[in-house]
Amino acid sequence: MLHRTSEDSVVLERVMMIAGEASGDLHGSGVVRELKKRLPNVDIFGIGGDAMQAEGMELLYHVNNLSVMGFVEVLKHLPVIRDVERSLEHCLDDRHPQIVVLIDYPGFNLRFAKKAKRRKVKLLYYIGPQVWAWNKGRIKEMKRYIDQVNVILPFEADMYRKEGVDAEFVGHPLLERLSSTLTKEEFFRRFNLDPARKLLALLPGSRVQEVRNILPTMLNAAERLRNKGLAQGAIGVAPGLPRDLVISLAASRRDITLVEDATYALMEHADAAIVTSGTATLETALFGTPMIVVYKTSPLTFFIGKLLVKVPHIGLANIVSGRRVVPEFIQHQMTVESLTHELERMLCDASYASRIRADLAIVRTKLGEPGASARVAENVISLAKAA
Repeated sequence: MLHRTSEDSVVLERVMMIAGEASGDLHGSGVVRELKKRLPNVDIFGIGGDAMQAEGMELLYHVNNLSVMGFVEVLKHLPVIRDVERSLEHCLDDRHPQIVVLIDYPGFNLRFAKKAKRRKVKLLYYIGPQVWAWNKGRIKEMKRYIDQVNVILPFEADMYRKEGVDAEFVGHPLLERLSSTLTKEEFFRRFNLDPARKLLALLPGSRVQEVRNILPTMLNAAERLRNKGLAQGAIGVAPGLPRDLVISLAASRRDITLVEDATYALMEHADAAIVTSGTATLETALFGTPMIVVYKTSPLTFFIGKLLVKVPHIGLANIVSGRRVVPEFIQHQMTVESLTHELERMLCDASYASRIRADLAIVRTKLGEPGASARVAENVISLAKAA
């Protein structure tokens, strides 16, 4: 039951939130913060990461328990996922959240939405499934189980509304936190980089399997550029990524710097970047840094993905732009030769790099205004009041 004050207004007391990976934790942390600002005593619990916990959420499971990617990899992890699902069902019955906020991670979250809906719990989906890329049938599930979806890409709201789903474009959450606190001089001094040389950023992702598949090729390309005297390399180590893994992969490489707790500064001050497909591609785009988007997974997962995913681009900057403004190299295309050739052009051809920066500046204008987390928090409270 919802608690009501003497004025008969709903008091939101219990919120369950589920973010299944690092990017969801990042975006969800802003919603936790904004809810706590408005309702300091609200009890927020569920699946998240260090960022959501730091803002006051009780973690029932850490995102690391769920953060796997790829069809084959998910199958191997299925017993753990099922255990988590059963535990969360018990939590629905024992703690009676008034609303469940699902953040991205559609395979898990849509299954859980069915279970929550049977218990007549309100459901808000933040960062809705990318139905424009694959599995458009999910829109029917959204209509059946989700009370409201909050989307972060400008074209998504109309797509959902056309199918009868209550959808609102809230802007992109990156706009409210995308800033670097270090000047270029401070950044280079902190990490002992040479200010007289150009800098290549290597951003291999936040998942262990991604880093193992992708970072070695990034390092080989960086080594070739170093041998040609074109750039020094630095690896942006994502929060939660085992440092020992990165060190082991980069151990035999010369002139490679590990950057921790300053990834945004690396994105901002690099002259060019190689970025694993995901949120980091949009972050790098918003800093206007010329980049290559890459991805590589197991052959079977890639084969299945090609059958299911029907989009012309995988990089978010290209998706938002509606055209290819930065190059993409996927699977067998991601070779040392292809990366080196493209990076040489970015580092040596000033007009080419300038054109990419101009195209990336347009991406930022399409993502709305800062304040997505506050808008989502207000929608959570409003949806609870409508219960």
